[in-house]
Amino acid sequence: MPITPTYPGVYIEEVPSGVHTIAGVSTSVAAFVDFFKRGPMNTAVQIFSFGDFEREFGGLDLRSEASYAIQQFYLNGGSEAWVVRVASGTPAKADVVLNPAGTSLKVFAVSEGVWGNSLRVGIDQAAPANQFNLTISEVTSNGAVLRQETFRNLSMATVERTVNESSGLVTVQASGSALPVPTGTVSDPLALPFSLAAGTRKVKITYAGADADVKDDVDLGSAAIGSLDEAAARLQAAIRSANPAKRGWAEATVRVIQPPGATTGRLQITAGPSAPDAVISFANAASDAATAGLLKLTGGTVTTNPAQYKVGAGTAGNDGTPPDANALLGSAAATPPTGMYALDKVSLFNILCLPRIAKVTGTDAFVAGQVDTVISTATTYCENRRAFLILDTPSDQNTLPKIKTWMSARPRHKNTAVYFPRVQVADPLDDFRPRSLGASGTMAGLYARTDVARGVWKAPAGTEAVLRGVTKLDYVMTDLENGSLNPLAINCLRNFPVYGNVSWGARTLDGADQQASEWKYIPVRRLALFLEESLYRGTQWVVFEPNDEPLWSQIRLNIGAFMHNLFRQGAFQGASPREAYLVKCDRETTTQNDINLGIVNIVVGFAPLKPAEFVILKIQQLAGQIQT
Repeated sequence: MPITPTYPGVYIEEVPSGVHTIAGVSTSVAAFVDFFKRGPMNTAVQIFSFGDFEREFGGLDLRSEASYAIQQFYLNGGSEAWVVRVASGTPAKADVVLNPAGTSLKVFAVSEGVWGNSLRVGIDQAAPANQFNLTISEVTSNGAVLRQETFRNLSMATVERTVNESSGLVTVQASGSALPVPTGTVSDPLALPFSLAAGTRKVKITYAGADADVKDDVDLGSAAIGSLDEAAARLQAAIRSANPAKRGWAEATVRVIQPPGATTGRLQITAGPSAPDAVISFANAASDAATAGLLKLTGGTVTTNPAQYKVGAGTAGNDGTPPDANALLGSAAATPPTGMYALDKVSLFNILCLPRIAKVTGTDAFVAGQVDTVISTATTYCENRRAFLILDTPSDQNTLPKIKTWMSARPRHKNTAVYFPRVQVADPLDDFRPRSLGASGTMAGLYARTDVARGVWKAPAGTEAVLRGVTKLDYVMTDLENGSLNPLAINCLRNFPVYGNVSWGARTLDGADQQASEWKYIPVRRLALFLEESLYRGTQWVVFEPNDEPLWSQIRLNIGAFMHNLFRQGAFQGASPREAYLVKCDRETTTQNDINLGIVNIVVGFAPLKPAEFVILKIQQLAGQIQT
């Protein structure tokens, strides 16, 4: 702040330089909206790898075109994406209610879908008085544990806050104060110590569920049992040795717990994680009339429950069905916005992909009559967000006459591009047989790779624009066939010897020859969108500044520095900055009337680089010319 001198001497005052550095925004953040097997509904989730996608949305799904497109995006060089899960029908979260007297603990899968039926809830009270431990497991069909979360020393007052803030698998609702009943078989209190004399050493074990079997005369050994821990260890060893060939038996666990209100410890016996629905129960062995009773495993108040409760036993999880146009587009007026408009919450995305609209065959086909509605709405949305839409061609438009006819009826826009033919990738869900896909995910990844390697001003096409992960193309075209599509602004994907499958077109849908548009080429349009977004964000500081020459000079300084940096990187035509760009903000652009209205006008011009789409070699025969 200004200094007011009061004494003779030297004063130091820091003077602002007026420099407000403008940073270029990312140019290749993709957004995908489609049907997935798991993940939050109608919520944009940021992911940075295909591994993130697998964790959040379940990975590849035969019903989901976008799941394969996202895999292609990362294979081809993409690094950041936003994913929105949508569905038609009645998607539902799996849940289960644990209801001892006077309490209710309801466990929900964290998101809708059949996947939630694979969750299991284990409860034990090997914890301080009036507390319990909660274990959430996600298991496969053969019982392997994919993910597991354990929350210890919970009370009914803290379980909601602790689990809901931390769990990536479930949410819970709790009411009442009584603790949930432990899972597994829980004994009566044991009276210790005792010895296992002759006739009191064997037990009969019944294993119900997966790995079902009955084992009689299982020997616990003759040594005396002097503690609960010894009893648990002895019984666990007996169960596991009774049938070690079966996984559920071999993984059985016996632990010491103290249920609420109890003054002595008890045993909790659970089957292994491969059989979460199994129950282990006991009786006296045929040759022994006392052991099961001695260990308090029969009679009295012994509780026998599954090893883990199955989420979905209450409400079964439901995926819903692949989305129609209403579900795909959603509503901007909803709170929060749904469908495509869930991206309203995203600060920046540059490329929008809607692979679902290309699925027009099969039982899960998209309604063909709704395609134009989706394309028109998505195009308008991209224009408002300064983003670029990559369209997928329908699965049944697989010849040149068909694609020409289909494109002749589609709306065209400078922020949109389309690629033909579709690509084929190896499908790991179908023994790696070829699966036909729209090219949007592949091309979005190629855009990202080209932006990083060469800049957004370089066309994502040419011999270096190799389509990674693409085994073949749905249609292999000739030069003449390519020449019939290019003037219509249908970008071609080609297969060349040595180079393989490559992108061989760089036109927007506004780039048909007869339209003579200034936005004919994809790199020109995307460079303009990049400049608009970067300058929009980089000039926010101007608002409410005094509107006169000092401000205008700062604007020229900062925008000029930004444009000059791009010029040095080779983003514009011209041998000098004067030929490449201009930044104008002065009395000519901002009149006194503009100043009175609170307006400052900034003119930014640039000379874009346009791709060498046609290379013409002129060869002439020379006969007898003399070189001097």
